[in-house]
Amino acid sequence: MNTGSTLREHAATIIVTALSSLFAVTLILTTGLMTAAIDPALAEESATFKATLLIVSAIFIMIALYVGAIVTANTFATIIAGRTRTIALLRLVGATSARVRTRVAAEGLLMGTIGSVIGLILATGLVAGAIQWGTGAWGGGPAILPAGRDYPLFDPLVIGAVATVALTTWVAAWAGSRRVGAVSPIAATGAAVELTPEQAKGRTGRTVISILFLAGGAVLLALGLLLSLGSPLAILVSFFGGLFSFTGIAIGAHFVMPPLLKLTGRLLGRGPVGSIAAGNAVRFPERSARSTIGLVIGVTLVTMFAVALESYKDMALQAFGAAQQDIEVLNQTMAITTGVLVGLVGFSAIIAAIGLVNTLSLSVLQRTRELGLLRALGFTSGQVRRMVIAESVQMVVASLGLGLVLGVLYGWIAAQSLFGASLGLAAPSIPLPIVAGVAGFGVLLAIGAAVVPAQRAIRISPVAALAAA
Repeated sequence: MNTGSTLREHAATIIVTALSSLFAVTLILTTGLMTAAIDPALAEESATFKATLLIVSAIFIMIALYVGAIVTANTFATIIAGRTRTIALLRLVGATSARVRTRVAAEGLLMGTIGSVIGLILATGLVAGAIQWGTGAWGGGPAILPAGRDYPLFDPLVIGAVATVALTTWVAAWAGSRRVGAVSPIAATGAAVELTPEQAKGRTGRTVISILFLAGGAVLLALGLLLSLGSPLAILVSFFGGLFSFTGIAIGAHFVMPPLLKLTGRLLGRGPVGSIAAGNAVRFPERSARSTIGLVIGVTLVTMFAVALESYKDMALQAFGAAQQDIEVLNQTMAITTGVLVGLVGFSAIIAAIGLVNTLSLSVLQRTRELGLLRALGFTSGQVRRMVIAESVQMVVASLGLGLVLGVLYGWIAAQSLFGASLGLAAPSIPLPIVAGVAGFGVLLAIGAAVVPAQRAIRISPVAALAAA
């Protein structure tokens, strides 16, 4: 395996870990910066403020790590599918599956460490620049941070955050390489191998676990709504209902996503380009699930927070009433809170989007013979390009649709669980600007995700592709 190919395979892993590390370190250092800006005379309040901020930061860091781990695991699963021949040859000469998985996990640890260090450097530079700008050292503008304070550019927690990102990548690489044991020496005669729909449906253990989580989560969500009519403590039941049900969707993505992809595939038309693109998305459900589930998670989180806060604001006004001045203050406060929280969670959506772009790029690399055959059968380079773009559009539309529906549902249930006792059942409030922003992000992603893979696809020579193993 050449170095260039390996770097292309792991480019997204490095980017994802760098972004995760950047996010975590920036939040930690910013917490120290804001704490240092408080009047030293208020030492007790400063300590409480820092502890509160660190707790909030930890929640969003865990969300980013969760999404990043799923993206990384899916990336390595795609890489394994494309390395079937190499792995089979290693098995043929006596390598055990555990040894091969250890080697793959070591790659994950190395790439995770590189990305984490890059993120640390970028975050430190970003916060250092923010300090210079905030104290008025640059540009002579009004200072928003008190001058003469000791603003730290290091916190021991930073080391823990960087190490956590690297270790998370290592674990995700190990999880993504779980299919190594299924690669037999005879597979050395083939190329990339993905599970067919029949094989995916045959994974009964995973499917049963998924259905149990989905059913249990649905029951808890319904119970949470019922209990909300009597007590705000219903939010705890609803929380676990959302957690279990979404875990079921993530585990069962191999049977949840294909029907949605098939439905969105009808939007591509009945021509040869649209038909083949629609078929590619459902022909290998495991690959499609890996490509889309990360984006579903990101969109769901962004929409959930936005809908929950908007519904919370409207329900609070109905439940307690307020003077005109109080309403204005509440609207401003909630607008700022929504912007900050959606921005923080949106970082996870960006990480998921990178995962989709990478998986689509890797799938094009692994489908050299397929694309070459299409060219040999008369497909023009423009048709191949449109096919790859159509696949990207199909995946993004399906992910956005499911993510928006889940986000609205979870956000509404969260707000309803808090105010159901005062208001009864109330309709969800949907912040249209944020939903429109998510949809616009999806359009840009659908186009951007296909640019590099499409260019790579049309450069494939039919003769060379058909000769490739």
